[in-house]
Amino acid sequence: MNAQEYAKNNKKFSYWRTRTFYSIMIGYSAFYLVRQNFSVAIPSICQELNINKIDIGIVMSIGGLVYGLGKFMFGMVGDKYSARYVMAIGLALSGIMNLLLGISSILTLIIIYYSLNQCFQSMGNPPCMKMLANWFGKTEFASRSAIWNISVHVGNSLALSLSPVILNHYGWRYIFYIPGIFCILLSIFILNRLRDTPSSLGFPSVDEIEGTNKENKIKVKLSFKELTKLVLLNKYIWCIALANLFIYINRMTFLNWGPTLLQESRGISILGNKFKIIMVLFDISGMIGSLVAGYLSDKIFNGRRIPVAVIYTSVTAITMYIFKIIPITSTILNAIIIILIGFLLTAPIVLINTAAADFSSKESVGSATGFTGTFGYIGTAIAGVGNGYIVEHYGWNSVLIFALISSVFSTILFSLLWNKK
Repeated sequence: MNAQEYAKNNKKFSYWRTRTFYSIMIGYSAFYLVRQNFSVAIPSICQELNINKIDIGIVMSIGGLVYGLGKFMFGMVGDKYSARYVMAIGLALSGIMNLLLGISSILTLIIIYYSLNQCFQSMGNPPCMKMLANWFGKTEFASRSAIWNISVHVGNSLALSLSPVILNHYGWRYIFYIPGIFCILLSIFILNRLRDTPSSLGFPSVDEIEGTNKENKIKVKLSFKELTKLVLLNKYIWCIALANLFIYINRMTFLNWGPTLLQESRGISILGNKFKIIMVLFDISGMIGSLVAGYLSDKIFNGRRIPVAVIYTSVTAITMYIFKIIPITSTILNAIIIILIGFLLTAPIVLINTAAADFSSKESVGSATGFTGTFGYIGTAIAGVGNGYIVEHYGWNSVLIFALISSVFSTILFSLLWNKK
């Protein structure tokens, strides 16, 4: 019997599985409300506080490094203690940091509060992956992860569509105030709704249900030293972590710099309706891309994540080149390419999370996804100050070349694991 069949026969188990699943989706969507709002505020911050793009790039890079380190650290905390508490506390603290960002007028304070916000943001993803692994079996995991990943696009889409409205009516500081207060309140709801494991409610574990538990192979609770060893000595985890670094260079090029890129290089104003429509479609296409990737991985490639990731990253490289050469004055062509990029960019990250879970033990899922996430946010740091420097000295076309090269490297690294399960 698999976990899905067990849920059909046990209504209480099904209820808690569903409750946990929708709660982590709502919670992780909210993390993006207090993360992605910063990208919309960038042009106003630069203008009002006389800050250049290299300075903003430094803010993003420091924040990215803090996020990456925090992701690994809180991944282990969630493995050892309660993923539920880690997620709820992280959301509340991110909300508080947004309130502090809203009152800041000095670059140093912006760096401090943005970095702390990124630290607390890192308390979102690893607990979600941990709870998904605890509540869903192997035959469902990639598909469920792809559905869960819709929360990324919902939160991102809401942030990028509502923030310009708030900016237009109240100014850039309220871009931080309003979602900050909302997320502080929502964290209480998340804490109430979530439960870490089926066994905490008296149900058998998913491994016991599916008959895949291996007695005495590994301790139920590992020390931080043991968790670190399990991850750092795993060559497959290292390979997908390095691939994640290059994927995040691309992802953060468009998430963090995308609004400014469209406004300055394509003439699409952040305050205009065209921008809002493009950003909503960008996220909708990302949802579809993730769902397609999950389906291909589970149903066509029999649970193998890597071949699907190779397909996505190689097509991304081609798309980056097309984006570079199309006419900058054609709004329709640029919109089509941005939407296609949205389809392609998120799916490999979902596949990396599921591959990290596949290549590690269930006891170290949070640590493994946290470790790969750390490398992703090293990529974020590179994309932050790197793109800031590139655009100031060489222009936006050079930024796209940088993204193209990153796609090629991620494709090569994934290809090394093509036949690994």
